[in-house]
Amino acid sequence: MSVFAYYRLPHADHYTVVRQTSGEPLRLHSCSELNGRKGFVVAPFQVTGECPILLIQGDPERRELTAESLEFDTAARIAAASSQPIALSSPLADYSIDFANFHAQLMAGTFRKIVLARCATLHDATSLSPGQLFHLACQLYPRMFIALVHMPDGSYWLTATPEILLEGVQQDWRTIALAGTMQLEGPELQGEGETVRWSTKNIQEQRYVATYIAECLERFSLDFREEGPRTVRAANLVHLRSDFTFTLYNNARVGDLLQALHPTPAVCGLPKREAFQFIVNNEHTPRKYYSGFMGPLLMAGDETHLYVSLRCMQIAGSDYRLYAGGGLLRDSHLDQEWQETEAKMQAMRRLLTL
Repeated sequence: MSVFAYYRLPHADHYTVVRQTSGEPLRLHSCSELNGRKGFVVAPFQVTGECPILLIQGDPERRELTAESLEFDTAARIAAASSQPIALSSPLADYSIDFANFHAQLMAGTFRKIVLARCATLHDATSLSPGQLFHLACQLYPRMFIALVHMPDGSYWLTATPEILLEGVQQDWRTIALAGTMQLEGPELQGEGETVRWSTKNIQEQRYVATYIAECLERFSLDFREEGPRTVRAANLVHLRSDFTFTLYNNARVGDLLQALHPTPAVCGLPKREAFQFIVNNEHTPRKYYSGFMGPLLMAGDETHLYVSLRCMQIAGSDYRLYAGGGLLRDSHLDQEWQETEAKMQAMRRLLTL
């Protein structure tokens, strides 16, 4: 079965296809195994036999994003979109159990932060093909990295994510610390979130992530620089973002750097190892490739654009599985965290309602 990836970088007027023309993609068991390799990477939150790191190898092919490539009238679909929400099979009861379990660990001082995710399933939600959903996402979300991957098992993963994990060319590299979430409403939707007032909880959550990334970079570079945090917009949400730029003299060690960074506290928690294991053991639904990362590694002139797989949807036959999560701190509240995941799922849900 053909395995391929489509991806479009933020604000680009074209997308790229990477197709495995012969054999199977490489299946790797750790990020360190990416050292010295090139291709399109699809990495899960937790590497298992069922969800390995995949490396799709093929020559990148550039394609223009044109009206003809959309294959349907987007404007007409937006005008005719139903205002009725799609029903989701995602019981609040399950999330409530997980929240109580996770939050109790925070109150006991086991973790400073931990991320709780959930999955919602829709059935027969759209008549659009996965390729059409990809093109629609490119049009609706110009600020985001958009990727569609056809997996070896025949399913698809579609993501529209604002979070850079690692990006660079030659010796010049960068990453970001992205955390904290607020939803824009009313007149705020006309801007970039300039008037948002951030809570102490959001500021603290983002600071945890930034501190962790700085500690990782100290092991690989002697001259990294941090700027921020600042408010950035992603669809109808805004986040706090700090940018890190650094020099990486030995690209052959990119896999080792990824092993140190992934998963960041933005999708996991602190202390990292203990939070990761608690998530794996206690979340109701395995994350699979949600909150992993994907993108081209040392391709097209040795450029790397790896993004954390957020705002994800797995397409398996007529089932559409939407994933979202949020960082919990001691002062987190169930209702607010549930609404944050609802807002994050809206990016994928919107594609299905057009």
